[in-house]
Amino acid sequence: MFPRPVEKSTAAVRYGYQAFLPVALILWLLPLLAIFLTSIRSAADINSGNVFGWPSEFALIDNYSAVFTQSAAAQYMWNSVLITIPTVMISVALACLAGYALAIYKFRVALPLFFVFVAGNFIPFQILMVPVRDMSVQTGLYDTIAGQFLFHAAFQTGFCTLFMRNFIKALPFDLIESARIEGIAEWKIFWYVILPLVRPAIAALAVLIFTFVWNDFFWANVLTQGESAKPITAGVRALNGQFVNNWHLVSAASLLAAIPPVACFFLMQKHFISGLTMGAVK
Repeated sequence: MFPRPVEKSTAAVRYGYQAFLPVALILWLLPLLAIFLTSIRSAADINSGNVFGWPSEFALIDNYSAVFTQSAAAQYMWNSVLITIPTVMISVALACLAGYALAIYKFRVALPLFFVFVAGNFIPFQILMVPVRDMSVQTGLYDTIAGQFLFHAAFQTGFCTLFMRNFIKALPFDLIESARIEGIAEWKIFWYVILPLVRPAIAALAVLIFTFVWNDFFWANVLTQGESAKPITAGVRALNGQFVNNWHLVSAASLLAAIPPVACFFLMQKHFISGLTMGAVK
């Protein structure tokens, strides 16, 4: 039913796998390498048509410093932080509470309510563009930091609840029953028993939501108009002039914007992997 491990395959399959893996890795890294080479080219290089060749001159310091001097990149990065961090905190906190209730308590509408959370993940978010924009305008949240992280938190809570409910459901129910027999309050069971056990799942979920929200481009353009509330994903367009496309600066800004989610993953890598594999084996 499942693919056989490579170690148990024939010698020809193992050698073919070892030969193909570096090639696949190089092909996967080629776009990133192209963006990096573009980010250190000069504008004259790109205008002359030298886009994919070796740069005739290196402008690493000039290009990356121009990202901050020719645009409000520092403000865009700070906006992304102000949008992403509250979204992660709100979504994960609500998901832990809702996931605990749906996994532990038995009430009549528990399953239909859980299906509501699941169904929300299957709705194409593009069809919500017009009503969400109109709602943000009517509530005064349009083109604000608060409007963006509130809407992101609302959209991400469904997926987070699905994620946390399944992890909490896999925990031994005997632990909760034992705590209840000892007379421990319900909120203490949640805080001192459940949360420490699902800490790897919380870390994995936080990394996922951080990456989703930080890299968002669609809602950053739908919910903002001016430059004061734009995150970095939408703000890099400011590096393009009205008549000239500064692709070397856009590439440099894109690589700078990719640093926080990559750093977050590597810092939380241990918890992220253990959270994703938690419950995979008995």
